[in-house]
Amino acid sequence: MSDNRLNPISRPAGADGDDHHAWLRQLGARAHQLRSAARAADHFNAQDSADDHNTASWLMSSALTLASELAGDIDSLARSLKERPADAALQQRLAGLRVRAHQLHATARAADHFLDLDTVDGRDTGSWLIASALALAHKLAGEIDDGTLASSRRPGSEKLATDFQDGAAPRRMSATTVSASAASPMRGAA
Repeated sequence: MSDNRLNPISRPAGADGDDHHAWLRQLGARAHQLRSAARAADHFNAQDSADDHNTASWLMSSALTLASELAGDIDSLARSLKERPADAALQQRLAGLRVRAHQLHATARAADHFLDLDTVDGRDTGSWLIASALALAHKLAGEIDDGTLASSRRPGSEKLATDFQDGAAPRRMSATTVSASAASPMRGAA
């Protein structure tokens, strides 16, 4: 009997076998889908109607499927890195992503279970677990994005990132905007 729950990640268009960063970008996109499903489940679960609660339960089941596939795909990518020589930083990063993905999968599974119970305590526990899954999904998507963006930066992009992190930059931009608007009065102002 075959297990169709975990589908290996498909090779991104234009990526060779060693382009693990392209796979991470694809996983990042899927992590954002998972985050969106958990966010929607949280929204519908907070509503008062039974139909909205059913929608939240269905969305959490969808998030569980996405979490299962994502955890399996991250595991597959980590295994492929062990079989081939790769940089240690990427392997270490994947180890952290695997932990977060499996935490998210376990939380989504528990939320799905408790939402299916027809008790007030089950619904309350499911609500708390949805919020926990949403927080983990947000962290996972951010962690994948942070590493993907850092690895795909071009030379010189660090200067741009530093400029935006400069604490005086917003004040300079604000001062420039204020002085420019003072020099030319707004239309219609008397």
